[in-house]
Amino acid sequence: MNRNVILTCAVTGAGDTTAKSPHVPVTPRQIADDCIAAAKAGASVAHIHVRDPDTGGISHSLDHFREVMERVREAEVDIVMNITAGGGGDWIPDAEDPTRGGPGTDIQTPAERHAPVGELLPELCTLDCGSLNFGDMVYVNPADWLREHARLVQAAGVKPELECFDLGHVWFARQLQQEGLIDGAPLYQLCLGIPWGAEADTETLLAMRNKLPASAHWAAFGIGRHQMPMAAQAVLLGGHARVGLEDNLYLKKGTLATNAQLVEHAATLIENLGARVMTPAETRAHLGLRDPQSGQPVAKRAGGEA
Repeated sequence: MNRNVILTCAVTGAGDTTAKSPHVPVTPRQIADDCIAAAKAGASVAHIHVRDPDTGGISHSLDHFREVMERVREAEVDIVMNITAGGGGDWIPDAEDPTRGGPGTDIQTPAERHAPVGELLPELCTLDCGSLNFGDMVYVNPADWLREHARLVQAAGVKPELECFDLGHVWFARQLQQEGLIDGAPLYQLCLGIPWGAEADTETLLAMRNKLPASAHWAAFGIGRHQMPMAAQAVLLGGHARVGLEDNLYLKKGTLATNAQLVEHAATLIENLGARVMTPAETRAHLGLRDPQSGQPVAKRAGGEA
C-alpha cells in the first residue's frame, strides 16, 4: 500500500459533459477557479483541458491555457499544474467516404498538441501512449507521432505523465523509455473504464501495474461510478489517485459533484485507508519536477515519500 499519495484533480475534460452538470467549468476563469478550489480542498495536482467559452466544446487555444495558468499561479494557493497534450486525436470516419474524417473529427500534429506545453512550461503534461477505440470514435496516436511528441516534451524539460488506456500502451511507454525519450523515473497514469480500453476492475489494474518498470511512479483512475473504488484500489496496490469532473460527475448516485467535493471525498477516503495526501511541494520533490517560480528542478529529499 502507498502511504503518501499524490492526488490529482482532473477539473474538466473535452467530453460532452457541460449539458449534464452545471458544475463542469467551461471558461478559463471557471477552470482556474476550480483548480484553486481543488488546491484548497487538498489536491496535489490539477490536470486541465480548456474549452470554447461560447460552446463548451473542445478547444486547443493557447490563450485559454495561458489565462488558466496565469490565474492559478497568481492565486494564494499552491498546486502542481498538468496540461493535457492529448487533444487533437479524435477520428470519426465520414459516413459517405470513410477515408476522410467526418463531423466531430479533430486531428492535430504532435507539434500542435505540444504548443501550449512548450510555451507555458507546466510541471507536468500528459502523453497518451497509443491509439484506441474510444467509445464510438477512434483516438489516433501512431507510434511515430508519439516518438516525435516525446522528443518535444523532453526538450521542453517538462515531465510527461504517460497515460495508458490499455496494456499495449504500457508496452509502448516502456519502449519510449528504452529509446531514451523519457528522462528519469517514468510517471504512468493507468486509465480505466473508457470503452473500449482497459476495464475498471482489480484484475485489469493489477495486470497493467505488473508490467510497469520497477522505477516507475504510477497512478490510476476509473470513470463514472468507478472513480472512488479505483482511487482506493490504486492506493492499496501502491499507486497514486486521480478524481475530478473530467472523469465523473457524481458525488453519489443522483447527486452532482463539484471538483472540490470530489477532492475532499477522495482525501477522506485516502486518510481512512491509513495514508495521507502529499502537498504540491512534496509532489514536486518526489517526482523531481521543475519549480514554477525558479524554473529549476526541485531536489528530491528523504521523508514523506511513497
